[in-house]
Amino acid sequence: MGDSFTEGVGDHDPQRPNGVRGWADRVAAELARLEPGAEYANLAIRGRKLEPIVAEQVEPALALDPDLITLYAGGNDILRPKVDIDALLSTYDAAVARLTESGARLVLFTAHDPGGWPLFSALRGRFAIYNEGVREIADRHGATIVDFWRIDDYRDVRLWDFDRLHMSAAGHQRMAIAVLDALGVEHGLRPLEQAPLPDLSPARRRAENRRWIREFAVPWIGRRLRGTSSGDDLSPRFPEMTALGA
Repeated sequence: MGDSFTEGVGDHDPQRPNGVRGWADRVAAELARLEPGAEYANLAIRGRKLEPIVAEQVEPALALDPDLITLYAGGNDILRPKVDIDALLSTYDAAVARLTESGARLVLFTAHDPGGWPLFSALRGRFAIYNEGVREIADRHGATIVDFWRIDDYRDVRLWDFDRLHMSAAGHQRMAIAVLDALGVEHGLRPLEQAPLPDLSPARRRAENRRWIREFAVPWIGRRLRGTSSGDDLSPRFPEMTALGA
């Protein structure tokens, strides 16, 4: 359940629904390898804020009678110009309570530390406050927490896609490992091999930053101003339980 983080944005795969793979697919495939017959659904849609996630995904998820539920939500709310974090956490808490009533094991996530990205670094305090609220909610309801904020590996730019907002294939693989580790599952996933970081000249670095502003930042800000989302015309990748291979 959730937004682009769980949908798999940044882990490009044109052969899969919505053209992405993602950490959740990777976890599901590994669980199916360890337990043949395991099935998986993915209701997440990029751009969704917390309230639409709760309204659109909680009851459909519970109707599938799952043993394990993951929820990542709230990041898109925090990125808006104004946000009531206390109200956001109250909505989050109520959703977590509803999900844990089912008896399924629940996995929650903190958000990544945005301090390294100029466009988002001013929001670092918001994310820190929200993350502490998520940790408290996880403790209160007995949920498993994957503390994205504290995974230092994500300081490596190679774990991020071009847009600097979504994880790359290597980043999604690293998150799949973190999820399986948090669940206490012995698995065979390993970090993806990475090419050495290029030694960019100052001029090339400035050119890359200009391209990022032109191709990502400006369109992203435009959608925020218009109140639209890149996920407006998309449907869940796997709305029903599906047997997923590697």
